[in-house]
Amino acid sequence: MAARSRMKSIVDRRLLLALLPIFLMMCALPPAAPSGETTIPTPTPVDLDWLFTPGATPGGIGGGADPLSGGAATPQTAATPNVVAPPTLSAAAPPILYYTQAGDTLPVVSVRFGVLPQQVTSPDPLPAEGLLPPGQLLIIPAQLGLTGSDFHLLPDSEFVYSPSAVDFDTAAYVAQAGGYLSEYREWLKSTGWTSGAAIVERVALENSINPRLLLALMEYRSGWVLGQPVTQAQRDYPLGYRDANHSDLYHQLVWAVNQLSIGYYGWREGRLTALSFEDGSIIRLAPSLNAGTAALQYFFSQGASRETWEAALDPDTGFIATHEALFGDLWLRARQVEPLYPPDLEQPPLILPFLRGQLWGFTGGPHGAWERDGAWAAIDFAPGSVEPGCAPTINWVAASAPGLVVRSERGVVVIDLDGDGYEQTGWALLYLHIAEKGRIPLGTWVETGDRIGQPSCEGGHATGTHVHFARKYNGEWIAADGPIPFVLGGWRVHAGHAPYEGYMTRGDQTVLASPLGTFETRITRTDDDP
Repeated sequence: MAARSRMKSIVDRRLLLALLPIFLMMCALPPAAPSGETTIPTPTPVDLDWLFTPGATPGGIGGGADPLSGGAATPQTAATPNVVAPPTLSAAAPPILYYTQAGDTLPVVSVRFGVLPQQVTSPDPLPAEGLLPPGQLLIIPAQLGLTGSDFHLLPDSEFVYSPSAVDFDTAAYVAQAGGYLSEYREWLKSTGWTSGAAIVERVALENSINPRLLLALMEYRSGWVLGQPVTQAQRDYPLGYRDANHSDLYHQLVWAVNQLSIGYYGWREGRLTALSFEDGSIIRLAPSLNAGTAALQYFFSQGASRETWEAALDPDTGFIATHEALFGDLWLRARQVEPLYPPDLEQPPLILPFLRGQLWGFTGGPHGAWERDGAWAAIDFAPGSVEPGCAPTINWVAASAPGLVVRSERGVVVIDLDGDGYEQTGWALLYLHIAEKGRIPLGTWVETGDRIGQPSCEGGHATGTHVHFARKYNGEWIAADGPIPFVLGGWRVHAGHAPYEGYMTRGDQTVLASPLGTFETRITRTDDDP
């Protein structure tokens, strides 16, 4: 435990000394929080209804949507500022001194702390948009009361399938561990009889979630990795989700990555601020958490009591102790690769993902990158057609940038833009629902505009022929409408209030997203476009 890097304190002691005369004039602070919790001082209860709107409502599935990467989104605690005045704060409340973390933006940090962006100040310039540099001091009014623990448990690079896991061999590790997982086989429609290790690797790769994390969760919940499950429930539900329709490894893992992704990307994108427990009680997430820890806190809260949740998050005896017993010091590995992306990261030039002169529709605004929940990183385009549903098309999907094809299977094409052969490093582009016939082979180098295949319904369930398109950097899905804008041939993507809603703009032009393929969704890459 001593070797692990702990969370940097949100309080600059030197600055506190400078503010000491002011603090001595304050009224007595609230009593200390119970063990495992953090108290952010507040002089009086603050009604935060002025700041938050209800959770995102489920988005409809129409032509171009699919349950694999769309459908009804799990409700989350939304955090969309309303255009109204904030409550008056007492001068007795000292400000919170917070040092930014990789991935922070001013709007999202404001949501986490329950304030408006204009209430946050800093000795250094604060950009209204874009990423904040890690380690920048922010001075934030204290408007929150009791929150959950702010102890950092899981580095972001140990959550996503990041550069730190490029050399991790899932099959070799599982075989050496020699537990129940090493003997497990499951029939999958797409791959036939498939080993447990191959299932873990597939789910990890498709969702870009670290395979070490999935293995550690299985060992913690059911003992599958090192030994044998003790109970029938552990055998049937290795990730702890007791549902008869999910009583196999693949569906257990799919459920788990959905919950993990809701926690990670909901926190990253400012859509998740609180947890609820089986008894209906709610706790506010500590605003200084990192995304990886927020993901764990959300995952272990699902269907759990407060006591079970706290036990799972105990750094000495809970899940992280199991993870370290399997894979060693997480924070030591993280120091080699974090931050996952620098504050000046920019998207490389990308074109619309189809050929010139073909009519397409913008059928899906920002929504789940792979499974239906998680990062709102993907968008959908459907070719113009007079036939509904999964009709064949003469249209082609084109490479939006030059790179190496590192995956071409089961309806998926992934292009690695840095050409090193790993989609866990640098920029990578995911194209889903690419027809097998005519699909570009693995290992091909493509240039911008080259044909990579035709859109279809392959690669998961879909209600209409389309292509699902998303970006990731160093293994992390990049939100389509976030600090690193999704720009295609000058068209910038904007999210709506729910998955699949949204629009694109270029200059004074606007294209709306709709699964119906109406006139307002039509878009064409003309001869004047890149």
